[in-house]
Amino acid sequence: MRQNTQSIERLISKFGTLSSVGKKTAMRYAYNIVDMPLEQVQDFCDAMMEVKQKVKYCIKCATFCETEMCEICQMRKSNVLCVVAYPRDVLSIERTRGYDGLYHVLHGTISPIDGRGPDDLRIKELLARLDGSIDEVIIATNPDIEGDVTAMYIARLLKPLNIKASRIAQGISIGSDIEYVDETTLTRAISNRVEI
Repeated sequence: MRQNTQSIERLISKFGTLSSVGKKTAMRYAYNIVDMPLEQVQDFCDAMMEVKQKVKYCIKCATFCETEMCEICQMRKSNVLCVVAYPRDVLSIERTRGYDGLYHVLHGTISPIDGRGPDDLRIKELLARLDGSIDEVIIATNPDIEGDVTAMYIARLLKPLNIKASRIAQGISIGSDIEYVDETTLTRAISNRVEI
């Protein structure tokens, strides 16, 4: 049986360390690199180095930016703060054009299985931002166990501060057939119903 070269195996193992990249995907990425012209590989390497050298956390919300403070924190004045797990969640919400408040990025969720507790997230920084100018905190973590645990933990911290804590609605997506929706999603859709 033919084996990969040592350098290809090393590249596969490096790609395999990326989140959500399995062995086959890592192998595809490595083979793509091998097939690229040298200049394209150099551009790829340069782009990775540039990201590592230029991108940092916004000093207010902790999303990614290349300046001290991100554009959203510089431009928006709001009394509503949306808490998300990752910087990519900010981009997703911004694409909807339906929210014009501020953000706070936790950089993860509480996950005892992965060894991540509240102290590993940017929860202390979140509490430091609640200086009286914020009236509502929208918790927009994923509707999974880790996201729900994180949301409940933050809501509990906010209760004594008299700050309204809300959770993004969860339920049936537009275009879905009720017949094919799982019970948990359908239960959440019914309990999160809104008056019309």
